[in-house]
Amino acid sequence: MSTQENRRSLGDVAARQLANTTKTAPQMAAITPRWLVQLLSWIPLESGTYRVNQVRHDEEIEVACGSRDERKLPETFVDYVDKPREYTLSAISTTVDIHTRVSDLYSHPHDQIREQLRLTVEKVKERQESELINNADYGLLHNAAKASRIKTRKGAPTPDDMDELLSVIWKEPAFFLAHPRAIAAFGRECTRRGVPPPTATIFGSPFLTWRGVPLVPTDKLTINAEGKSNILLMRTGEKKQGVVGLFQPGLPGEQTPGLSVRFMGVDRNSIASYLISLYCSAAVLTEDALGVLENVEVGHYHEYK
Repeated sequence: MSTQENRRSLGDVAARQLANTTKTAPQMAAITPRWLVQLLSWIPLESGTYRVNQVRHDEEIEVACGSRDERKLPETFVDYVDKPREYTLSAISTTVDIHTRVSDLYSHPHDQIREQLRLTVEKVKERQESELINNADYGLLHNAAKASRIKTRKGAPTPDDMDELLSVIWKEPAFFLAHPRAIAAFGRECTRRGVPPPTATIFGSPFLTWRGVPLVPTDKLTINAEGKSNILLMRTGEKKQGVVGLFQPGLPGEQTPGLSVRFMGVDRNSIASYLISLYCSAAVLTEDALGVLENVEVGHYHEYK
């Protein structure tokens, strides 16, 4: 037998028994950038309620121009809506339970309590964005005025459709909001027509734009069984009479604006509980602040495989 055949060395499998494994923190694919939450202007509330006072019959307000006889000046006043809409903050809450034995023995290199809370907070924030869009009371999809809703000329969203939406929400539009596949469908239509949309960088990320207005992606604008979705266009900010987000500041255990984490104690079974609460809502200050392009065809998921 040769010397080469007699040589033996420690194998990889055995060697790994003595080596430390570098571990990541838990990764969760459901986490998204949540651009809508970042791009909205957020208004702090004093007691969880926001009243939107509006002018009534603004077309009846009379003013004069160029009159030489001051005695002929029109008399007028600005009337207000008697019962303006009030928005009350909605609560998104959950409880995180973890056995003290687990947190005591298995918290190195990653703290079990911290990771449980971090991941749950991410899910709560994902739900927040979904509610801002889809909530039956204050969600943007349900609060666009009838006059601000238009339908596509044909299946996929086209430049003509987007231009018509811009003609409705023409006062300082901030951004479109659409499912990523709706944006992809629009991009294909633009390319087919020889007018590929340019990109702009916001928060360090590239966005397609149309007429200078960015198309912001979110998977919270759902696609129905027929492969159709909606595209929103909005103006934002209280000063611009746009769409605003609402939150309650100064919560006990506040981690980020409107979100708190509170320790609830340990029960007789050694289960430690933590309450995570997020309070939010949204308001559309005037009807021409929000528009919807309805029933745009983006295709079924299997068509993208």
